[in-house]
Amino acid sequence: MTLKERAKKLKKDIPAVFLSLKKKETPVLAKICAGFTIVYALSPIDIIPDFIPVLGYLDDLIILPMLVALTIKLIPHDVFEQCRNESEGLWQGGKPKKWYYALPIVALWLVILYLIVKAIWF
Repeated sequence: MTLKERAKKLKKDIPAVFLSLKKKETPVLAKICAGFTIVYALSPIDIIPDFIPVLGYLDDLIILPMLVALTIKLIPHDVFEQCRNESEGLWQGGKPKKWYYALPIVALWLVILYLIVKAIWF
């Protein structure tokens, strides 16, 4: 499978993961993982900001596909196939733009900044 084909597949799987959050057949652990994956995918802020050369884009190329793959493994196959079928064209107008998707990433960066400041001054 080429990189371009994987990117297309990933683009189709993220909305399916989003829909699987709402299914009662989805296990709790899969819902937690799916929630984290969706928040990370939709967040305008990355764990490694994109302005950092090379590393900024590597996190999108490595972390997001790994999160999606892990989430898909945790969701029962028949439930995920149903969600994949329902997700066709779900985000054709673009990803939802909601500011609260960035909150977990902002919180992570604030904790890291706090620990750095604490290490320097104390």
